[in-house]
Amino acid sequence: MSDLGSEELEEEGENDLGEYDGERNEVGERHGHGKARLPNGDTYEGNYEHGKRHGQGIYKFKNGARYIGEYVKNKKHGHGTFIYPDGSRYEGEWADDQRHGYGVYYYVNNDTYTGEWFAHQRHGQGTYFYAETGSKYVGTWVNGQQEGAAELIHLNHRYQGKFLNKNPIGPGKYVFDIGCEQHGEYRLTDVERGEEEEEEETTTMAVVPKWKATKITELALWTPMLAEEQAPMEGTGPEEAPGAEGGGELSEEGQSPADASEGEMDSMRLGEDYGGGRREEGREYGLEEFRYDTIDPGIVSFEEEESKQSELPE
Repeated sequence: MSDLGSEELEEEGENDLGEYDGERNEVGERHGHGKARLPNGDTYEGNYEHGKRHGQGIYKFKNGARYIGEYVKNKKHGHGTFIYPDGSRYEGEWADDQRHGYGVYYYVNNDTYTGEWFAHQRHGQGTYFYAETGSKYVGTWVNGQQEGAAELIHLNHRYQGKFLNKNPIGPGKYVFDIGCEQHGEYRLTDVERGEEEEEEETTTMAVVPKWKATKITELALWTPMLAEEQAPMEGTGPEEAPGAEGGGELSEEGQSPADASEGEMDSMRLGEDYGGGRREEGREYGLEEFRYDTIDPGIVSFEEEESKQSELPE
């Protein structure tokens, strides 16, 4: 299950107290340190205040997930670590039972996201590291999606520009370790895809970003604002260096399970579009095509992983 927009597990409420062994105040409320075994099979050990979990505590879910951190009036609030049933985990800030503030999410495929969260989603500045390829996205996120000025850094080159809905869009540039830059822009184009359904072939349209190169230059200092200010320029570069015609989005996140809804995972992989450009044989460096459909075998798309994880039991 994706961690984008999914809800955390509903912990046992204050009216479903179960068994309790610990301190109480003068009116009989749970107050101080105590242990509780809840009617749904969950357990909690930690601090209480006026009958509610408040302060430091450890909550263990019957499905194997657990939360170790701070509570405020029965809700995860402050700093805490949530460990999901598959071993993935989030370490960072919480507010009102949601990931909120700064934190690190360690996914099951060894991908990591480090940065800002808002209402349970990646939002603000953050870095996503793709363990399988060694690439990483460094930049802005909006409601869980890669959006805004960013760098997509590969092993021997990087792309600098703007993203929208996980796709590069508008002016940008490729920076190569050998000491040059290729400027251009990404334009969204429609690509036909054939599919067989009930022995009849149908054609669907997919919108994918296509790279158009305009100029080769020497290296220059880059800041996030440069991508916004850069305009396409005429030059001696190729008229067009098309991107992949078979992909559309940068796949994200290794799937993290439902922790009885608290577990979440996004299969964040470097997908069909941004697996890293390669040069076609026989072309000079400035006349190459960057094809994002030439990725390493075995990389799984975000949609395929999400489909598989949605079948996991809570």
